[in-house]
Amino acid sequence: MNDLSLQAQNEDWLEIRQYTPEKLALARKALEEIRVGEQVFEAIKHHPLTGEGGGYISKYMLVAAYRDLVERGEWEEDPGLLARIRMKPTRSLSGVTVVTVLTKPYPCPGKCIFCPTDVRMPKSYLPDEPGAMRALYHEFDPYRQVLSRLTALDAVGHPTEKIELLILGGTWSAYRKDYQEWFIKRCYDAMNQKEFETLPEAQVYNETTNHRNVGLVIETRPDHVTPKELAWFRYLGVTKVQMGAQSFDDHILEINKRGHTVEETRQAAALLRAGGFKIVLHWMPNLYGATLESDQADFAKMWQDFCPDEIKIYPNQLLENAELYEYWQRGEYTPYTTEELLELLVTIKPTIPRYCRVNRVVRDIPSTNVVEGNKRTSLRMDIHKELKKRGQRCQCVRCREIRRAKVKPEKLDFKDLTYPAGGAEEHFLSFVTPQDKLAGFLRLSLPGLDSPATGLSDLEDAAIIREVHVYGQSLEVGEDQEGAAQHIGLGTELIEKAEQVARQQGFRRMAVIAAIGTRRYYAGRGFHQGECYMVKDIG
Repeated sequence: MNDLSLQAQNEDWLEIRQYTPEKLALARKALEEIRVGEQVFEAIKHHPLTGEGGGYISKYMLVAAYRDLVERGEWEEDPGLLARIRMKPTRSLSGVTVVTVLTKPYPCPGKCIFCPTDVRMPKSYLPDEPGAMRALYHEFDPYRQVLSRLTALDAVGHPTEKIELLILGGTWSAYRKDYQEWFIKRCYDAMNQKEFETLPEAQVYNETTNHRNVGLVIETRPDHVTPKELAWFRYLGVTKVQMGAQSFDDHILEINKRGHTVEETRQAAALLRAGGFKIVLHWMPNLYGATLESDQADFAKMWQDFCPDEIKIYPNQLLENAELYEYWQRGEYTPYTTEELLELLVTIKPTIPRYCRVNRVVRDIPSTNVVEGNKRTSLRMDIHKELKKRGQRCQCVRCREIRRAKVKPEKLDFKDLTYPAGGAEEHFLSFVTPQDKLAGFLRLSLPGLDSPATGLSDLEDAAIIREVHVYGQSLEVGEDQEGAAQHIGLGTELIEKAEQVARQQGFRRMAVIAAIGTRRYYAGRGFHQGECYMVKDIG
């Protein structure tokens, strides 16, 4: 087995981890101590492994032992204990658990000079990036990718009942339609743990299965977004679209051979908004031709009509298998240093509006691939450390998520942040704590006369709920946790607030872009299934 396969297999916990009686016994002893107050790692150190190699049990083994005790009926379920022993708890602290899969290598319509090319991978991906490595090991099979991630997440203690499926790999809209439909059906088959003949059958089953899809994300280019494509997205169950804006300067886009204009990005964002989709834009500082000063000005343009719900900041990285490498060899391109890039990001991050979430500030490319320039992948921590030193803070959604904190409903304040975007009036409705932490929010879009026509009948004369999100550790369906934001009715109250706002603005119909696994939730709040959306009369 080569090194790549071995590393990929390490992500599929149950294929190489053995729940031996010795390990389970040691894990049980450690759990007894943790349950009465001992620190997790101290308890682990109290019970070392015997035999050749020695070492200690891992947290995944604690989770296995805990579940074994509960299933045997020896212990009552203890969500608090599970939270303490869960590996990488932040993966599900946003309220859902993300499963990332990649599509197969396929020709990309883009010719971007900064984009790496590897015949084994979809365009722009490298085989040693974590998610890409797993996909390559599983030969890009969607069923195997999803199943292995669900198994691994479950093994380390993460709830897997609310799944946001993130589909990456080049330009989604450039793939054949039959491949797209097959790929997503197979993802549903894995979540459903049952195979179906058609995608609609798999979707209906997923409404009540154990692994419900509460969000479906694809990535495409601005020049591929059309009204016809929106209808196709909704057939597939897509709720969120990532687009590579990269820059808001036509000259920079042209000399980097991006293949689309700023106006096409603007039109695509407006059309997606009119269709109720959540919008994620990618932005790349340090492109060929850009400067630190021009990048700072370019970032400010993002909030002039584009107004994405989420962003990924992907500083351009110089890679040997990209055309840009030849420019660098000729002395025509110079990457920013880590210090220069950090200063830029520290400057722009506090300017991000409170309605936007920053998903990434650097791409997770192993430093061995970077020829020159920044090689640090921990820039987010560096940024926050520097902001704290300067007495500043970022107010984006991610920085204000409530995470593990308990919620007292009577202490929450309701906020309505209103802003124009893409011809619509946007309302970011939220409940915040006295410490300005987000317990939950709703994105309400009120289309105006300048909103583009989608051709989707469900949306005619309707206000649109584009997202409802309540924070805190992702909980299993039916599970309760004292003080957990997800289970104190904030979602229902936000929907009621949205209906009030819409009625005040003269709307008599409401539509919501529901993921397959959230249809029953909205049905319980008065919505019924339309052609592509859940709809409700509010007049």
